Amino acid sequence: MSKVQPVNSPRRIFKIFNPYARKIQLNYPNFIALFLLSIKTMNTDLANRLQEVLLNGRWIANTNFKEQITSVTWQQATQKVGNLNTIALLTFHINYYLKGLNQVFNGGILDIKDKYSFDMPEISSENHWNQLVQEFLSNAEKFIQHVQALDETTLNQAFVKEEYGSYHRNIEAQIEHSYYHLGQISLLKKLIIQDQNQ
Repeated sequence: MSKVQPVNSPRRIFKIFNPYARKIQLNYPNFIALFLLSIKTMNTDLANRLQEVLLNGRWIANTNFKEQITSVTWQQATQKVGNLNTIALLTFHINYYLKGLNQVFNGGILDIKDKYSFDMPEISSENHWNQLVQEFLSNAEKFIQHVQALDETTLNQAFVKEEYGSYHRNIEAQIEHSYYHLGQISLLKKLIIQDQNQ
């Protein structure tokens, strides 16, 4: 009995696209080269998108986390606007997940829980705020490096448990989660500066 190939195996995919491959004279070895390149590009794409939202991008939101949180004082970061979360609390929230995900990448256990993701220690000085900012930036850089180093096998593997989805899915979730709160931080900053200028 012949061995059944995995649905996502390169040879299986090549057979599916073979009619199109013949039209452009693409043989199997060249197809494999393109397949491997696409895998590498996927890792790079995810890492670049994280870099975009967390550290230095401006293409999607015209800003990024680093730009926002390094341009406010600790008083601005902790200032309440109505009943909304503060800039500091949202920064802590995203950093909480980055730190927890990095722990898994480093071989540790996944022990972060949503109910603790807003349990921020009090920030009462510029030093406290700067410590959080620097920890955030460090964890962001480490997370991006981990994602960049992933291979296709790991990307498609379950993240800790099957119920949590794949590594790829969780990385995508972190990107979307970060953009969601980046938008909030950006609006909070504008409202705070507007209030101070009145």
